[in-house]
This record gives sequence, structure tokens and C-alpha cells, in this order.
Amino acid sequence: MEQYVIKGGIPLNGDVTISGAKNAALGILAASIMTNEKVRVNNAPYVNDIIVMLDAIEEMGGTVERIDEHTVVISGKGIDSRTAGNDSLRNIRAGYYFIGALLGKSGYARVPLPGGCDIGSRPIDQHIKGFKALGADVKIENGIVIAKADHLRAAHIYFDVVSVGATINLMMASCMAEGQTILENVAKEPHIVDVANFLNSMGAKIKGAGTDTIRIVGVPRLMSTEYDIIPDQIEAGTFMCMAAATKGDITVRNVIPKHLESIGAKLVEMGNKVYFHNDTARVIGVSNQTHTDIKTLPYPGFPTDMQPQITTILCLAEGTSVVTENIFENRFRYVDELRLMGAQVKVEGNVAVVEGIDAFQSANLRAPDLRAGAALVMAALAADGISTVTDISYILRGYEDFDKKIRGLGGQIELCDDDRDVTKFRLRIG
Repeated sequence: MEQYVIKGGIPLNGDVTISGAKNAALGILAASIMTNEKVRVNNAPYVNDIIVMLDAIEEMGGTVERIDEHTVVISGKGIDSRTAGNDSLRNIRAGYYFIGALLGKSGYARVPLPGGCDIGSRPIDQHIKGFKALGADVKIENGIVIAKADHLRAAHIYFDVVSVGATINLMMASCMAEGQTILENVAKEPHIVDVANFLNSMGAKIKGAGTDTIRIVGVPRLMSTEYDIIPDQIEAGTFMCMAAATKGDITVRNVIPKHLESIGAKLVEMGNKVYFHNDTARVIGVSNQTHTDIKTLPYPGFPTDMQPQITTILCLAEGTSVVTENIFENRFRYVDELRLMGAQVKVEGNVAVVEGIDAFQSANLRAPDLRAGAALVMAALAADGISTVTDISYILRGYEDFDKKIRGLGGQIELCDDDRDVTKFRLRIG
């Protein structure tokens, strides 16, 4: 069983380069099949979720040419099956983007319900509401979403709740609908804007992405394009938090500072030093960090995908902090693992009360989901002694070369396949 083995207590120092944004790439890859012409996507992260999406495209009859680990050329011309149903697709949330892409392109989609991390309910009612407003008939049978329409027509759609997935799905489905579609109360995350920019580069007419209202004028067809995916906001934020947790000094390269403002602001409130410049973010972790309160909110608020990482740092900060999770109800499942390390955290409903401690103790940990897994690795790096983190398949879904990048900063971490590898690591580091 793959696991990370980590010897902590070493400040992380140096430079790390951020990969392309996973959440943007997943939407962009789904959208790439909406044209029969070739689409070249650059700066795609080499992580398991991306591999699953590319495999699904091939299974549907599309062609995927892997130029290198970060560059892919896709053509949807050969798609003769409008069913996206490979088994691994059930394990990631983003598989549902094929509904909007296939419905917009051909008027029919048959796609498994979303999977992914167990961090709370992820209903697709807003997706279905939007598809129906565009004139599609939608039903769910045996865990499969079936959507079909003879002709998609523009509509004015107001989302009852802000939903990243529904915003992306409806942008895709509306691109070739007749007339002007208006989407209100939409998500504004950076990857929403990136997917919209990608679609526009293919000839779509989308305005307003990044605001509360998106307007889409349908076009008869989409065309070939070449596109560079934005840097990953959450990977960048994770390494920023690692600097604070290990009391290190890390310069995070290939970032968009605007996307990291809420994360940087909270690190500064805790007493750390944060410097943004062009496409870099430098974080210097201080010894005596202080408490603060966190509330997760849709962008530009503090991202829910950074909540486990910031909570882990707060465990080592002086005083009492309160963390309120407003997006996913099961996002505190990792707290039991932090308690094994001595953390003092009480959870009631969607609120965690964190009492700061002096240091983490090493422990054997299990990653309950993607972002929590990264946070537990960070906690192990801050702890004295040797820790292990199992169930790292979650982490591999969303972080490229995670252990390699940490070693580049001076961290002692190894990805081990079995107990023999773990023993070798322990003997090597002493």
C-alpha cells in the first residue's frame, strides 16, 4: 500500500514551482471535446484526475495525443459514443462536466453521478435545473444521469446556490444553444474564468465570467485552439501554508497573486511575512504565530479547499481560533488524525474551535480526502520524529510530484510501496 513516510521538524526553505490548476484543467478537458477540430492544452497538471478524464475521452472515441506530461492534443471528431462511463470516472467529481459538454455538442449525454472525496453532499440539482431550462429532458437511472434535447434554446437561469460545477456545466451547454443565455448568482472562482476563456478561444461568446452574471450567446460551432491553463491556486496556497507550519522560508513560483490574497491575508494576521511580486509569493514563517478566525466562502472569500491546511497551522498558533466551514459539511473528518498528533480541536457542526499547542507529535495518519491529506503531510513535516500518511491516492489525485517538490525544499519525505521501503527510509535517515 502506497504511503508517505516523513521525518519532520525541519524548516522548509527554497523555491517551488506550481503546476497547472487541476480544477480548471478538468473543465477545460471536458470542453475540448465540443469541437471536431484539434485542441492543444498546455500546462495541464500530471495528476490522477487528469489521467482519468483523458482515458474517458479515449473510451468515447475521441483521440488524445500526449505530447508530454503537461501537454495534450485532443480531438472530439471520432466520438461515436455519447456515454462517458469508464469505472474510474465514477471516482472523481469532475466527470459530470461531460454532461454539459456532450449535451451542448450533440444533444445527448449519459454520465455517471459524481464521485470524488467524501467531504459532504454535492447535489447536482442546480445542474439539472439549468439543463431543463435550456430545453433538455433529464433523468437519473441507476446512478447514471441521462440528458437529451432535440434543440437547446437559451434561457435566463438563476442559481439558488452558488455552484462551481453547475456554472461550468451550464456555460458549456449554453455555448451552442440558440439565443442569449443569462446565468445569475454564478460562481466566480479563478477556474470558472479560465474555462470561459478557453471556450472563448474556441469561438464561444461568453461575457461576465468572474462576476455574478454570465451572458452567453450561442454559436453554431466551436473551433480549434491552443490554450495555457492557469497556475493552481490551491497547490500554491498549500506550499504557502507549509512555510508557516514548518517555520520556513518558501518562494512559490508561477502563481497569480490576485488568486492568493485571502490566503496571504490570513497568514499575515497570524504574524507570518508574505510578499507578492509579479508571479511569485514568498512566505516566511515566524516562531510565535497567533490565533485568528476563518470562515470559508465562495471566491474571493477564503477557499474551502484551503481550510484543512490553515486549520493545521492554527493548531500550532497561540490562543484560540474558530474555523467555520460554510461549503462542505464533512470537511472536518481529518481532525481525528490531528488529535493523534496532540492537536486540541473540538468540532460541533460546521465549526471547529482550535486551542493552540506547542508542537505536533509524530503519528501514523490516514488521509480522508485530497486537501486533508495534504494538510496531514504538512502536519507531519512540522512534527518531530517520523510519521506515516496512508491512503495517499487522494493526494495523488490533485498534487503533482508532491513528495518531490517537498524534498526540493529540504523536507525528508518518501513515497513507499510497502513496509520494506518504510524500513529502508527509517534506516537511511537514522
